[in-house]
Amino acid sequence: MNKRQMRSAARLYAVQALFQMEHSGQGVDEVRKEFETHRFGAVYDGDEMAEADRDLFRLALEEAVNWQAKIDQMTDRALVAKWPIARIDPTLRALFRAAGAELVAGDAPPKVVITEYVDVAKAFFPEGREPKFVNAVLDHMAREAKPEAF
Repeated sequence: MNKRQMRSAARLYAVQALFQMEHSGQGVDEVRKEFETHRFGAVYDGDEMAEADRDLFRLALEEAVNWQAKIDQMTDRALVAKWPIARIDPTLRALFRAAGAELVAGDAPPKVVITEYVDVAKAFFPEGREPKFVNAVLDHMAREAKPEAF
C-alpha cells in the first residue's frame, strides 16, 4: 500500500473514530488505541482492513478534539442558518471535524483535504447528494482557515 492510500485510510478511520467517540462517549485515547490495535491492517472474515498513516490519523483525531469548538463554529458558518451542526448527520459531523482538524492544524494543501474528504463522503453515502454538500462546506471552511491558499 502506498503513502497516499495510507493517508486516505487514515482519514476514513479518523471519521469513524470521531463518530464512535460521539456515539459511545469514549475518550480520544481509548478510541485511538482501539483503532491502532484492532482496525489498522486487521483481517475480519477474510477481508483485510487497510493499513493507515498513524501520524495523520492521530493528528486528525487529536486536533479535532483540541479544536472542536473552533471547527464546529467554522462548520456552522459554512452551513445554511437553518442547519446548525447539531442537526446534521453524525457521520457528516465527524467528517467535518476530521477535515477541520487538518485545515486548522495540518500541513496538507486545502484542495487535497477537500478532495480526500469528499471521497470519504462518497464511501459513506455512495448514492446521496452528501459529497456535493461536503465539497461546498469544506470549501467554505478552507477559505476561512487558510485564505492564503486561495
